[in-house]
Amino acid sequence: MSQAIQPNPAVKTRALRFPISVKLEPRLETPRWLSWATTIGSVILALLITAVILVWVGADPVRSFRAIYLAAFGDSYVFSDTLVKATPLILTSLACLIAFRMRLWNIGAEGQFYLGAWGATLIVEAVLGKDASPWIFIPLMLISGFLFGALWGFIPGILKARFNVNEIITTLMLNYIALYWVAFWVFGSWSERGFQMTPMFPREAWLPRLMDYSSLFKPFSGMTVHLGFLFAVLAAAGVWYLLSRTRFGYEIRLIGDNPNAAKYAGVNIGAMIVFVFMLSGGLAGIAGMSEVTGVVHRLQDRISPGYGFTAIIIAWLSKLNPWAVIPVSIIFGGLLIGSREIQPSGLARLLQGILLFTLISSEVLNRYRVQVERAK
Repeated sequence: MSQAIQPNPAVKTRALRFPISVKLEPRLETPRWLSWATTIGSVILALLITAVILVWVGADPVRSFRAIYLAAFGDSYVFSDTLVKATPLILTSLACLIAFRMRLWNIGAEGQFYLGAWGATLIVEAVLGKDASPWIFIPLMLISGFLFGALWGFIPGILKARFNVNEIITTLMLNYIALYWVAFWVFGSWSERGFQMTPMFPREAWLPRLMDYSSLFKPFSGMTVHLGFLFAVLAAAGVWYLLSRTRFGYEIRLIGDNPNAAKYAGVNIGAMIVFVFMLSGGLAGIAGMSEVTGVVHRLQDRISPGYGFTAIIIAWLSKLNPWAVIPVSIIFGGLLIGSREIQPSGLARLLQGILLFTLISSEVLNRYRVQVERAK
């Protein structure tokens, strides 16, 4: 019969103790400088982590980052290409920004982008056909892109306002519906000879590019930036004015900061939710319109490399500042352009993923104060 092992009284046990202890205390107020400092720190940390990974796979991080810079910002011609990539990023980032400012988590800018591209194509394929003036084509395609993007924003908006359905789930799922909706048309009745794309738009339905005016101004030769970039800058100015200079913008900020106070003040929160989602979707829809009319000049499957998802990172990096969205989007546009010139080719997505992780992690420092104490 086994006997229980009795502890030896001569052996003394001692609990492990650490010389310091770390505690997190909630901040009553986050200083503005700290918010920007953590953002810059997140970017630096993401670059360092990416550099370590590049070294690990046998690549030279210095040469890789230099190649990206030269390919995206090395001269005026490649910078023009960077502005083309930045255009949909600015518009989709503004779409996310205006929703985030009201604490509405619109993860569906990608789907709203696709519906905007589809709505613009509808004008060519089913409304105007091939023979119309650019003065008719462009405004109608712009309006249609906005309206169909807004329609895709209306669905999660009304579900949130009326039934309190989680908008993260609905907007995310609607992305896939939009993707397959476009695929249905470009593989079906709008397909060009069975390929996953529509026929080329008529020249009258193209957004004008700087290179189109090179006969008047020779430095514009080879410049691919198109009118959509002007749309994006004007949209940033409009969102800034809306949020900072109007009663509507004040109500958006009030709901985002203190919904109970907004309700007490008589703000119709349900109507605001629907309207903000529609405005957010409309901005993303304009991004889709500008891409099909200014870049590819047709609707095709998988037209977006993930603009709507990259926009989430840009909106947070910009601290929900509409003007800051422009330079941050240009940097990300340069990253997309530059990463095509190097190996591994997935560097842009790798850096975006790491950056999103470091940004989310840095929110701990914004919300909590780190207290380091000596253990007693």
